[in-house]
Amino acid sequence: MSTPVIGVFALQGDVREHLTMLERSGARAVKVRRPTELDALDGIVVPGGESTTMDKLARAFDLFDPLRAALRDGLPAFGTCAGMIMLADRIEGGTADQETLGGLDVVVRRNAFGRQVDSFEADLDVEGLDEGFHAMFIRAPWVEKVGRDVRVVATVSSGAAMGRIVAVRQANLLATSFHPEITGDHRFHQLFVDQVRGAGTRAPR
Repeated sequence: MSTPVIGVFALQGDVREHLTMLERSGARAVKVRRPTELDALDGIVVPGGESTTMDKLARAFDLFDPLRAALRDGLPAFGTCAGMIMLADRIEGGTADQETLGGLDVVVRRNAFGRQVDSFEADLDVEGLDEGFHAMFIRAPWVEKVGRDVRVVATVSSGAAMGRIVAVRQANLLATSFHPEITGDHRFHQLFVDQVRGAGTRAPR
């Protein structure tokens, strides 16, 4: 496909910024708020926000189960910050009734890097990028454990959190602890758009 259609889960988070980055990366970017809008997509971005609120909003808008089913059918997805939590199979530090969309065979710890006041920036070496990526972490999670089919894409290279996993990939899913959409650097979105192109067009469901 020359111009993939990629949706942004538009109930919370940096929706406009993700749309801009996807367009810069050669995709046609659209907002997604209804289950029927999923059928036209070649991929979807699940942005940051507050993961328990996103869970509740997805249910309120009847998006949770259809999106989970689409991911199981092979819809490529890119989750950032809370979006990483939403794509994780297992979470630590969540609420008792919190559920995730799943798909990534990882354990993710919510708010692992601390509260809003603990937000920070770091330069990362990223698999698939020729040069380092300047990442911004805001109430960010990290990945505690990865399954055998999960590729670690980036880890923190210095400081107290040195070695912590902050970006992963498995099959058609990509996730980051940080917010690439607010950096002005569209290379992570380009990785995802290229991944969507490589996945081809999904069969009608």
